[in-house]
Amino acid sequence: MTDLDARTLRDAYDLQIRPEIPDPLPAGVTVERDGPLVRIVGLDHGGFLTYRTLDGLAGADLDALINRQVEFFRRRGEAVEWKLNGHDEPADLGDRLRAAGFVPDDLETVVVGPVAALAAAVPVLPDGVRLREVTAREDLERIRAMEEAVWHADRSHLVTGLAKEIEADPQSITVVVAEAGETVVSAGWVRYLRDTSFATLWGGSTLPEWRRKGVYRALVAYRARLAEQRGKALVQVDCSSDSRPILERLGLVAVTTTTPYVYTP
Repeated sequence: MTDLDARTLRDAYDLQIRPEIPDPLPAGVTVERDGPLVRIVGLDHGGFLTYRTLDGLAGADLDALINRQVEFFRRRGEAVEWKLNGHDEPADLGDRLRAAGFVPDDLETVVVGPVAALAAAVPVLPDGVRLREVTAREDLERIRAMEEAVWHADRSHLVTGLAKEIEADPQSITVVVAEAGETVVSAGWVRYLRDTSFATLWGGSTLPEWRRKGVYRALVAYRARLAEQRGKALVQVDCSSDSRPILERLGLVAVTTTTPYVYTP
């Protein structure tokens, strides 16, 4: 399916991607269900709450569901992210999460579109920059160092999470770095979602001095070609306001927004 109608693409996203459960499950990761909610523990630096819909829960019943998650992670002494999409019901879900102690992080836009359009792009890399697929722990640590230089925050969870996914099934994910000599200037990964028409793109952080040079676009096109080779027809990205214009120019369509709501004990 390559229909570019936003509602059609959003329906495909809801039906095929949500709830976002790793498949196969990496070692040490557990999945539990609480009504319509899926609780994932042990992936990297905290818990993750996902669902397709909340099955009409509202009012006191919804508050009870939220409070059970707060209590669960409070006992564990562990932070948890509730991924809230802009079209999720009920409309006051964000307010109820905040009332329970969840704090919203930066809003991103969910974009979806045909893999073929991205794969056909032919961006030119700056002189001296190459793209390379990596699996070694040493390279994941280099990605961590680049991400920490960009975000000025601990990103060690990336090493843990990506290493677990690669170990569980190296065919389900490809990690790609953009290197200038010995320096990782950007990195991204693509997940090939089993039994769906989707691949999803993640990462894309780029050192400030290497932005606006075509590095991000080249990483997108390279990963799209990998997805196309695996028979995927659609690609989905949770993107920032910086990358959204690039992805829309390449043919992706905004279908909703997503906001991580994080509870920290």
